[in-house]
Amino acid sequence: MNEENKVLEFFKQFKKNKSALVGLIIVMILITCGIFAPLLSPYDPLIQNLDNRLLSPAWTQGGSMAHILGTDDFGRDLLSRIIYGARISLMIGIISVGISLFFGLLMGATAGYFGGKVDIIIMRIVDIMLSIPAILLAIVIVSILGPDLMNAMIAIGIVGIPAFARIVRGSVLAEKEKEYVTASRINGSGSFRLITKVILPNCTTPIIVQATMGFASAVLEAAGLSFLGLGAQAPTPEWGAMLSDSLQFITTASWMIIYPGLAIFLTVMGFNLVGDGLMDALDPKMKDR
Repeated sequence: MNEENKVLEFFKQFKKNKSALVGLIIVMILITCGIFAPLLSPYDPLIQNLDNRLLSPAWTQGGSMAHILGTDDFGRDLLSRIIYGARISLMIGIISVGISLFFGLLMGATAGYFGGKVDIIIMRIVDIMLSIPAILLAIVIVSILGPDLMNAMIAIGIVGIPAFARIVRGSVLAEKEKEYVTASRINGSGSFRLITKVILPNCTTPIIVQATMGFASAVLEAAGLSFLGLGAQAPTPEWGAMLSDSLQFITTASWMIIYPGLAIFLTVMGFNLVGDGLMDALDPKMKDR
């Protein structure tokens, strides 16, 4: 089967999963909002106007038609802040997953290919990291580095390394003894070439799925850190920070909590659904279902 047929087969399988298509639509909306935030946002998300403080959404009785989702306690347009929050969430996912993927690939491929003491040392480090709850480990790292969005992304990236390392190690162990790897070794390929050019290209399916799931986890963990005051700092329009700032208005201005929370929920659900769809479409064992 050539590459074109493989791509067509992939899309055929992916389209069969209706939930995955729903997730893809959500993800595309998120990406569109993130890229075109300045064009889609009706207002500057940082501009304060106390005259418009705590205006209710347009769909409520007496709501403001100028601010469809209402305003916050500083008079900032909530829709604009939600849209710009999508850009921040994309940045969080890309940077965090990038860190996890890079170091996870490095550790997992090294452990799986060389085995022996190298494997034991690396995997014991991974086991230690996995023995600590992810959010707790992220809190510890951010507490050391300092409360900041970039430090939160670094912490989330570090927390995600073990998952990638274990997946890559398992895939490398399964591939390295196959005939095509042996043939390449006999032809004179060194360890670096064998790992990067021969083995890893055949381990992409679980890595892609994990990256998609990791994106959802990164957004959720970043929101949790920001909610605790360890991530994005005011006035950054990050959804977790927006939830934290609006707690005191939960009974008087519930829209300040509903919409950021809904944005987090939909984003995490969207990436998880896409991840499930990718797993079904890329895993040959799932194609006959």
